[in-house]
Amino acid sequence: MLSASDRSYSRRDSVALAACVAVAIIFLMLSDSAGQAVSAALRKSVFSPVVWLQSQAELGRTSRSRFRAVVAARDSAALVAQTVPVLRAENARLRDLLTLSHRVQTDFIAAEVLHQSTVSDERMLLINAGTRQGVSAFEPVVSPEGLIGVVAGVTPTSASVMTWAHPDFRVSAYAAGGRVVGMVAPSSSASASEASLEFRAASYRDTLPSGTLILSSGLGGVYPKGIPVGTVTGVAREQEGWERIYSLRPAANPSAAAHLLVLSAGTDSTIAAAFPSDSILSAAAADSIRAAHAQDSLLRVRIADSVRAWLRDSITDASRGTGDASAVQPPASRVPRPASSTDPAPSQ
Repeated sequence: MLSASDRSYSRRDSVALAACVAVAIIFLMLSDSAGQAVSAALRKSVFSPVVWLQSQAELGRTSRSRFRAVVAARDSAALVAQTVPVLRAENARLRDLLTLSHRVQTDFIAAEVLHQSTVSDERMLLINAGTRQGVSAFEPVVSPEGLIGVVAGVTPTSASVMTWAHPDFRVSAYAAGGRVVGMVAPSSSASASEASLEFRAASYRDTLPSGTLILSSGLGGVYPKGIPVGTVTGVAREQEGWERIYSLRPAANPSAAAHLLVLSAGTDSTIAAAFPSDSILSAAAADSIRAAHAQDSLLRVRIADSVRAWLRDSITDASRGTGDASAVQPPASRVPRPASSTDPAPSQ
């Protein structure tokens, strides 16, 4: 049997249930306007904490979703920003290559450097142009900066390029101005990570200053005349009375090349106009000659002024020593003065 306390709890539950049923029946019998008024009053009074908790939960869920969207947009923007410098550099290289293709007067084939999935010689490049595009062996490969190398092997869809860093690379070249002629080859003393070039077979009596541009001479029928090969950085070594070997800074970097031009083999024309470095050097040399002539003329004028001053001082000292005042006075015929009526008439 139930105790007295249990019976009292049971009565209370029954009374609460009856009250809820009565309130529900009353609310069902109310009109729509009255029901909405009662609901609004309950939300503002009794159920206001519950409504506040619900709004805060909804706001937190919305904030989290917005935060995830902002983080995703930020990550996308950061990824795009990382690729912008690469795209700009590639765009600049393509613009330079397009400008070079307009300047080159010989036939050429544009090619792109491919990634090599297999282990190969790092001194070779693989391009996406082969015999189907008209590429053949022993054709020079250039970039907007200068000479890259020569085609060593060809397949129907690709070709391998021997760069200037390869030990077998050779190109006949001359110094800007045509005064010194020699042979360019990779340096035998530099490591693979510090590849450089050497200008060999130069006469011992000829001296090339640092900064002299070395260009392909066109001898041999492989490389056209006028392609920049490198710039003189100093004397690498020399043989007394026989030859002087110069170290060169390469004009083009094969590791940074992404797009290249393959020139037609056997061309006899020069492409010096495609690389304006030679003309720039010629203009600079002409400016230097004009500056030297101007300095020489100024020096001669200063020497003449010094000689005249010395002669004037010597004449003045001599006239003072002899006491002849007429020696220091200029001739009357050379010093004009206005005529006056008080001047005596000249004697006959």
